[in-house]
Amino acid sequence: MMILNSDPQTESTAEPDEESLNAMGRYNDELIKAGVLLAGEGLHPTSEGARVEYSGEDRTIVDGPFTETKELIAGFWIIQAANKAEALEWARRIPLKSGRVEVRRVFDVSEFPQDNEYVQKEVQWREEHGESRTA
Repeated sequence: MMILNSDPQTESTAEPDEESLNAMGRYNDELIKAGVLLAGEGLHPTSEGARVEYSGEDRTIVDGPFTETKELIAGFWIIQAANKAEALEWARRIPLKSGRVEVRRVFDVSEFPQDNEYVQKEVQWREEHGESRTA
């Protein structure tokens, strides 16, 4: 998963300029043509979102916006890469002028104990819905 960190630009409600939109579209086309794109989306600013904070049994809802943008997610791509080096090469090609992208492996359901009741249920659900990865 390539996680695009938020910045003041992504936290604004302004739409991206045509050049940036086209550059990102071309990049996404490359991912599609290479057959590696599984999912990818941008996120609305945190001013439209909320957090749920947990403390024991207590749940507190905190409405956005959230001020510390360097720890926020602005969007993501989930790609199928052969290894970390390939994933990093795709991340290097993202047409950003500034910002930060974090690259992380997504767990596959096969990495969990297969004798667990809930893992088995998820495997069955994924097989029925044509998806092999965990949510």
